[in-house]
Amino acid sequence: MTKPTYLFYDIETTGLNKCFDQVLQFAAIRTDHELNELSHVEINIKLNNDVIPSPAAIITHRIGVKDFSKGLSEFEAMEKIHALLNTPKTISVGYNSLGFDDEFLRFSFYKNLLSPYTHQFANNCGRMDIYPITLLYYLFKPDHLQWPNNNGVTNLKLENLNACNQFFEGQAHHAMVDVEVTLALAKKLFEDKTMWNFVTDYFKKTVDESRITDCESQLKINDRHYKVGLMINGKIGSSVQFIAPVIHLGQHQHYKNQSLWLRLDNEELTLAKSDDFIEKTRIFRKRLAEPPIFLPIKDRYLHLLSDGRKSLFEKNKNWLTENPAIFKSIAAFYQEEKYPETPERDIDAALYDIGFPSRPEENLFHQFHTEKPGGKLTIAKQFPSPIRQAQAFRILGRHFPEYLSDAERDDYQMYLQSQPVDFRGEKKLTRAQALVDIEELQKNKTLDDTQKHLLNELKEHFLNGN
Repeated sequence: MTKPTYLFYDIETTGLNKCFDQVLQFAAIRTDHELNELSHVEINIKLNNDVIPSPAAIITHRIGVKDFSKGLSEFEAMEKIHALLNTPKTISVGYNSLGFDDEFLRFSFYKNLLSPYTHQFANNCGRMDIYPITLLYYLFKPDHLQWPNNNGVTNLKLENLNACNQFFEGQAHHAMVDVEVTLALAKKLFEDKTMWNFVTDYFKKTVDESRITDCESQLKINDRHYKVGLMINGKIGSSVQFIAPVIHLGQHQHYKNQSLWLRLDNEELTLAKSDDFIEKTRIFRKRLAEPPIFLPIKDRYLHLLSDGRKSLFEKNKNWLTENPAIFKSIAAFYQEEKYPETPERDIDAALYDIGFPSRPEENLFHQFHTEKPGGKLTIAKQFPSPIRQAQAFRILGRHFPEYLSDAERDDYQMYLQSQPVDFRGEKKLTRAQALVDIEELQKNKTLDDTQKHLLNELKEHFLNGN
């Protein structure tokens, strides 16, 4: 019987756009649930012919032209990474991974006709993130670690924590180094097993849901009771201790996995009107087993709020009870609000609106992956979805162009000359813009010799038409 394991992992990418950038480096360490190491894996990935790497990303992780000119194809690498994350009873773990790495891999799986979500729930798999766990230790176990502080500002970036605590030596933003640091940090946190068990349970949907359901803190507005609590989130900022008081607005009517929470430490809230409140309200969208982390209103948590924020919290609660119509308007708006549509969005950005494939489609995707390159096109033409067919043609254009007809290769070349748009309306990086970005970065006098060389190398790469 397979035993539960953690898979600590990290990725380095060509940029920040989850739809159009790609993974260049993947590293992972598998451990048992006592954090004893079981295996290591590193995967280097060759640059796709339709991806322009961001110069800013290159000088951050220092994966240059010579490095990304070799390695596994993205298609082959994603098959291997998908298998690692989907090994039964695997909990995939990173640092701020739910804020970036996990979604990036989700799009990478989708683009390569692999299931984007099964590693979250199937075969007793799941996800966990050490960053919000670290936030809870910072707030409630402050003596457990050394905390990076610069002129009174706490910054919990992984490299800062490593510098303070000397977990592991190595270059930050190298995938395996960051995995080693994350695992060493987790081992340190694991020393307080009571705290570790409490905070890691937040990544179990049933526990996270029960902790919200069991919350007794409530506010009565117009004969209805609404849960009131505290949210912990890194985006709130260290100046307010990463914590904010909130009131439950209800579940989203279109995105059923989201609960909605109104911040109650907002000075502008009392200026809201029934027909004018968007600029004066701040909302948390909470998904179970993901940050932000919910806490009930208890003295041992409330002490993190300054006296001024406690007063504002009380003022806003009183104002809501006195203005139930405005509260109702706020709740109704956010429950019905939809993300703006981008009709021109590219197929590689269609993950969130394409829907789940049928079982026959999944079978065809599996056949596409297992078939030899020469037979993939025949299977792709059986896909019932035009979007899925187009994705398969792109896979062939990236990795197996010799198996496309002349007309199909011409179509792929037309795609390479285009500038597609993602679901947010952001355009894919072009070679011309990347050259402009290089010129700007080269003006930075803090660049070291290696970074200067990487930019020059990348510039030559682009000018040579690569």
